[in-house]
Amino acid sequence: MAEPFFTLEAEISTDDAQALGAVLAARLRPDEIAQVPGGLRVSCVLQGPSAKELNRELLSYLRRAVKKTRLRARWQAGGVTERYFDYVFKGRDG
Repeated sequence: MAEPFFTLEAEISTDDAQALGAVLAARLRPDEIAQVPGGLRVSCVLQGPSAKELNRELLSYLRRAVKKTRLRARWQAGGVTERYFDYVFKGRDG
């Protein structure tokens, strides 16, 4: 069975937005990366087993590049949106 596609809308807080922007562009091929005060706003589509697993992989990857990184993410697939703050599940809509 093929893994589902998830739409990611994320706000990333960091002290080094330029470094993370380059890392994200190389790794995710995002639809959009926008620099905002205190970090980045990212949107893209990723394929994986679950929103939880994709969120964990993304945050771990970001923190390897820049240790002080915070991730607020919304993952949507099949009409369901899951929200995360760092590694912590914050709720489900839909």
